Amino acid sequence: MTEQQEQDVDLVVVGSGAGGMVAALAARAAGLDVVLVEKAPWFGGTTALSGGGIWVPNNPTLVEAGVSDPEESVLTYLRALVGDAVDDARIRTYVQEGPKVMAWLEQASPHLRFEHVAGYSDYHPELPGGRPEGRTVEALPFDTTLLGGLARTMRRTPLAAPMGLYLTEAEYAAVAMMRRTWRGRRTALRMAGRGILDRVRRRRMVALGQALVGRLRLALEEAGVPVRLECELTGLVVADGRVRGVEVRRDGVASRLGARRGVVLASGGFDHNQQLRDAELPALAAADASGGANTNTGDGILAGRAIGAATDLMDDAWWMPVVRLPGDRIQVLVSERCIPGSLIVTPEGRRFVNESSPYVNFVKDQLRAGHRTVWLVMDARARSRYPFAGILPGQPFPRSWYESGLVLRSSSLDVLAGRIGVEADVLAATVDRFNEHAREGVDPDFARGESAYDRYYGDPTLPNPTLAPLERGPYYAVRIEAGDLGTKGGLLTDPDARVLDVGGRPIEGLYATGNTSASVMGPEYAGAGATIGPAMVFGWIAARHAAGV
Repeated sequence: MTEQQEQDVDLVVVGSGAGGMVAALAARAAGLDVVLVEKAPWFGGTTALSGGGIWVPNNPTLVEAGVSDPEESVLTYLRALVGDAVDDARIRTYVQEGPKVMAWLEQASPHLRFEHVAGYSDYHPELPGGRPEGRTVEALPFDTTLLGGLARTMRRTPLAAPMGLYLTEAEYAAVAMMRRTWRGRRTALRMAGRGILDRVRRRRMVALGQALVGRLRLALEEAGVPVRLECELTGLVVADGRVRGVEVRRDGVASRLGARRGVVLASGGFDHNQQLRDAELPALAAADASGGANTNTGDGILAGRAIGAATDLMDDAWWMPVVRLPGDRIQVLVSERCIPGSLIVTPEGRRFVNESSPYVNFVKDQLRAGHRTVWLVMDARARSRYPFAGILPGQPFPRSWYESGLVLRSSSLDVLAGRIGVEADVLAATVDRFNEHAREGVDPDFARGESAYDRYYGDPTLPNPTLAPLERGPYYAVRIEAGDLGTKGGLLTDPDARVLDVGGRPIEGLYATGNTSASVMGPEYAGAGATIGPAMVFGWIAARHAAGV
């Protein structure tokens, strides 16, 4: 392998998710000579695979929609959520600077436009300062033909709708109820109609995380920021007590990129580094069932550790229940746990949690209960009414799902119990108790449906949108694993996004954001987009600090 020295720049940004791209855009706007390097052959990182929500309270889009808060209300919510797990100065910086970042983005490029995901509750709206109507925004749908040839280098997502259709986060809850509500039917028809119109106009529209990274990539292109794909970080260059650049490998050639003002690490977590997962995560969650980008192997975290950086929250992740589809593909389950006429049981056949609770908390409860896998049981009525893991209401589960053991089906609960290895009388007692209370619209055991978050994905035609009895066969059991959207632990940073060493001192010239850094959300999750929002905010802060503005 040969090595060559490359020309210095002011700032090197590592990683092309939302955090990295915002950092690069902010650096260029501040007058810096910046280059963005990305390990994968595609740009977008885990952001491109995500729902694309952005949780930044009091941003201009929310204010325009009439959803604004006193700053202290937001701080009260985050402090109640996070406790003392995160430095309060970081939390305050996030709350104060977040609206400025979102306003700046809209001014920086005509392509960066957002809309409120109305009604998508904060994940813990019952806490002081929580909002049942939510604080999440998302990028407007985006026509990828505007990217020209660059569109071929966007990371693809398994969330894409078929036949060129697209669905925003704001629309999903309605479309999921297409069999149940007129609003759902109208939304589905509108989705189909615009799909036809897009074909006529030869537009290739995307939404969710794809829309966000597409818009950011176009903004970078127009700002003249070079993006080098298939350029892997292998180490940091340190001289005179300061990070002066990065060591990278591209096309088999090792080289150095000098960075006069510093390096921003935004290269994701250690989602697919099995050695790190085994060493850091709880044993029950160590197996790789992550929905994060497949190139996320902790490169930035390891490079920081190698020069003495401190880390935090390394035993935590953005937990998410998942199903492992044939071919070892991971499918996340966000709304499915709210399906009326379903419940989730342990391998012993007992409920253990509010199934509709926020996904991070659901998996934490699953791990605390000592279960790597659990079973979602539903009846025929639930299967006919609601979508599940991309399968439309009433559409049969693929044969391969049955053949792999992911889904089991039986005309009776007794037989189904035997097939999933549960005592028939235990499962029967669990379902009987659940049904008794579901008919009354209550869950005295786990309070399912009491939170505004629980109800968001539920069926609004029912007294309790998340509850209905399981009464009609055939019955289905789906194996659910403890998975994640990415790891949460990483390099410890200060309010300026500077990486700290093990003594608590800033490492000059080194910054981190996104899942390369220990999350400002600590062990919790404030609302949809509480991963992407902080990544963008602290990426912007890092670039401006490096530029001295």
